[in-house]
Amino acid sequence: MRRLWLLFAQTVTVGLALWFIVTTLKPDWVKAGYNNRQTQTLNAGAIVKEAPANSVPAQSSYGAAAKRAMPSVVNIFTSKEVRQRRNPALNDPFLRRFFGDQQNRQAERLSSLGSGVIVSSEGYILTNNHVVEAADDIEVALADGRKTSAKIVGTDPETDLAVIKIDLPDLPAITLGRSDTASVGDVVLAIGNPFGVGQTVTMGIISALGRNNLTENAFENFIQTDAAVNPGNSGGALVDVNGNLLGVNTAIYSQTGGSVGIGFAIPATTVKQVMESIITNGQVVRGWIGVEPQDITPELADSFGLKQKSGAIIAGVIRGGPADKAGMKPGDILIAIEGKPVGDTTQMLNLVAQLKPGNKAKITVLRDTKEPTLEILIGKRPSARKEENRE
Repeated sequence: MRRLWLLFAQTVTVGLALWFIVTTLKPDWVKAGYNNRQTQTLNAGAIVKEAPANSVPAQSSYGAAAKRAMPSVVNIFTSKEVRQRRNPALNDPFLRRFFGDQQNRQAERLSSLGSGVIVSSEGYILTNNHVVEAADDIEVALADGRKTSAKIVGTDPETDLAVIKIDLPDLPAITLGRSDTASVGDVVLAIGNPFGVGQTVTMGIISALGRNNLTENAFENFIQTDAAVNPGNSGGALVDVNGNLLGVNTAIYSQTGGSVGIGFAIPATTVKQVMESIITNGQVVRGWIGVEPQDITPELADSFGLKQKSGAIIAGVIRGGPADKAGMKPGDILIAIEGKPVGDTTQMLNLVAQLKPGNKAKITVLRDTKEPTLEILIGKRPSARKEENRE
């Protein structure tokens, strides 16, 4: 029995010694026994680790979202015919004998490009107003290689949106997402045709929501993203991880003309409202009361001794306009529209725009220490076309 115990002790001692030597001099041999990854020996003899085919988690790829949304995003090519001016010297009959009448014999076509999103299988496409507003001809190229001409259904310069229409079968319409439930930090994909290189997908996150006072648009509620957006992406899609449309890319902040990680998209809630109005009426009809509002700032409140720290102060009232007829006066502070509180001029403009022209609305103002409610007959907002410089 003693001999067996001695033999067992010697065997254990030798085994521990071998284990110590292996773990000290060849630790990779030990790790390989516990690693479930496949290994592959290169020609040089180096050992590398290779993950199994099923080891990549599904959430690390957004290929399914891109595959779903890309067919709905189109390239838009526009052209404008520009006639050359006649040389004033050719008015001289003597010179015309030698050079002939060159007036309007030559023309130059200026081309530009952008992107668009198919929103209906009936052929309706959303894009930016600044992409198509000056075009004589519009050509649309689909992701499947088809090309066709398009016509403008209607435009809305105040949100920089436009609806154009094509006539082709089997159009892949995108699904509208819920931009009102989007959050900062959500992953998004931007799809478009930057610099004319072809359809491109970039990834980022939502950097901010509700951005305004960034462009000359009257109505702004931008989604800010760091997904790369460049010239040519205008009118393209900003989609969520399921491939649903969250917004239409419209502008970038850049000092170089290229992406610096600050892009802006018009949210799907605004897109849907404008699109339905244009398709139904050919234009967007908004409410109007005829005032010149100004934000109440802490400095302004202190200067005029105002207790109200939020709202929109009425700097001017258009004579004969709806507000003037209802008794609104300069200096009134607009604090509520149809019971909805007003925090600033942007919110005021959006609330008024949603009112239907021809209907009466109750608007509450702060005048001195009183809060009278005025009943205003809502007018139709005058159309406004603005020249804008965007990418």
